[in-house]
Amino acid sequence: MNTKRNRTILALGVTLALAAGSASATNGYYTHGTGTKSKAQAGAGSANPEEILVLATNPAGIAYVPESIDAGLAIFSPMRSYRTTDSLANGGCSPQGCANTIGPNDLQSENEFFPLPHVAMNWALSDADFVAAAFYARGGMNTKWVGGTATYDPTFGQGTPATFPGTYGGGTAGVDLMQAFLNFTYAHKFAESFSVGASGIVAVQRFEARGVSTFAPFTKTFVESFNPATGGQAPKSLSGNGHDMSYGYGGSIGFQWSPDDEVTLAAAYTTKMSMSEFSDYEDLFAQAGDFDMPSTWTIGIAVRPSDKLTVMFDVQRIEYSDADSVANPIENLYNCPVFNPAGSLEYCMGGNKGPGFGWEDMNVYKLGASWKASDTWTWRAGYSVTDQPIADSQMTFNILAPGVMEEHLTFGFTQKMKDGNEVNLSLMYAPENTVRGPQNFDPTQDVILKMQQVELEISYSWKR
Repeated sequence: MNTKRNRTILALGVTLALAAGSASATNGYYTHGTGTKSKAQAGAGSANPEEILVLATNPAGIAYVPESIDAGLAIFSPMRSYRTTDSLANGGCSPQGCANTIGPNDLQSENEFFPLPHVAMNWALSDADFVAAAFYARGGMNTKWVGGTATYDPTFGQGTPATFPGTYGGGTAGVDLMQAFLNFTYAHKFAESFSVGASGIVAVQRFEARGVSTFAPFTKTFVESFNPATGGQAPKSLSGNGHDMSYGYGGSIGFQWSPDDEVTLAAAYTTKMSMSEFSDYEDLFAQAGDFDMPSTWTIGIAVRPSDKLTVMFDVQRIEYSDADSVANPIENLYNCPVFNPAGSLEYCMGGNKGPGFGWEDMNVYKLGASWKASDTWTWRAGYSVTDQPIADSQMTFNILAPGVMEEHLTFGFTQKMKDGNEVNLSLMYAPENTVRGPQNFDPTQDVILKMQQVELEISYSWKR
């Protein structure tokens, strides 16, 4: 084994992963798959392990992956736009509406290309014991809305509305969320047909919000300190504070079982990642900046009707309800005293029950296939489908996070070199999807969110 080469590859991979930009991911804010081979099969393959990054889906799978070092880089391109229709409000309307009219705007988000790297290595400790380590980006969200206007009428028709630049009236608006994982996995093979694995996971997040300073009157900090004579204390941890970091941990467990040579079954569960708070944005997110990562579970089956063909089907569940900042509906804000004098401060932005993006849990169905055309070439394809997590009643905040993708079409291949090493490629296309619903602070206008995506990933596997 070439130790110097291995260290160089690992160091390069970790450096690329740490330098990776954020992106607007595909199933909510999670990527459609993890690993180049899996991505070429629309994320399917938890029951057909062929690469180290199967540990991100099912840690038991590393018991069947040959010793290697894998490193790869994806170029991810999400194309996002939003449009708001004309407002029908004349000088304001009733509370819980028309305090804020957006535009009408018709904008395309900037920042459309993002690198997503990974690096992984595994070892066979014995014929039955296996370990692996991997660093990879798996989730994120990035938007940058330049231009547009917002009109505020905080008196609901009793005063003169004022118009300011930016989606929310605070200038260029958007968020930048990056999520990356350091995964350490152990798997034990009880028999050739059955294995169990577990992972310890260290997670890191980087976040920035821009252009949302106009929501200051709705924060717990402002309302709690409000005095009719002097106003309220301006929140310092709401918008434009640069990038803040958050760290946390979690784990996963899974098994794989092959009752015969033609069928393999797998199942795995990944816990919620308990993360430290974004202290620089404690006035924006519920629970004073809390932003945990949701738990997931996956079940999969692989069927081999011939020596050349493998068909895979996975079902993945993403529990966005685990993260209050993501799942809490925007309607929680209407129980903040600024809207409801009998309400509680905890329903204001930054409070324990503060408003979020209103995302719903997701079930993702993934169908993939691999065809071993020769000893050198293997071809892959896949299709996945889901219901995107944004309800049409949760549009205003989701201009920042328009994760509305529902379908993914994928294709790819593996080429085995003469020395046994492999080159892998995957290509993903997510057709455009549109979500339309009323603007929460002015229900007389609609918000229309649109997104489509493409991704190209290339990786190399050094066999040891």
